[in-house]
Amino acid sequence: MNKPATVLTRKGEQRLKDELNELKSVRRKEIAEKIKVALSFGDLSENSEYDEAKNEQGIIESRIAEIEQTLAHAQIIDDDEISTEKVGIGTTVKFLDMSENEELEFRMVGTKEADIKKNKMSDESPIGSAIMGHTVGDIVDVETPGGVIQIKILEIRKDDEE
Repeated sequence: MNKPATVLTRKGEQRLKDELNELKSVRRKEIAEKIKVALSFGDLSENSEYDEAKNEQGIIESRIAEIEQTLAHAQIIDDDEISTEKVGIGTTVKFLDMSENEELEFRMVGTKEADIKKNKMSDESPIGSAIMGHTVGDIVDVETPGGVIQIKILEIRKDDEE
């Protein structure tokens, strides 16, 4: 079975839709106004405000295209499809890093939603890919850039996201 280009939770999909709406309805208008003002300054050959506004416009249009592409080809995981029997996208996993004797907890998400600062781990990260499909009590060897570590899965649950 081929893996889809992107896997998103339902909430991740909604966040992307909200960002897309903001970019299209607010940011595009702001940039258009900046370009209009910069054009009023005249000579474009030495108009840094115009260059900056056009660069910003390019960044926004690129992000819009990226989000539209992601949403068009994403597999969406509904909350009712999430099982707590095994580690999977949408589950929150508490595990023990046996080498550091440290308990950690992460919500498993697709790559586009990953944000370690918010405890969201990608299913394609070294730890994420190693623990996917495992159950509570399993001890998993994980190949990391720093060497092999062992992780014991302590808990798998579904949480309501922020």
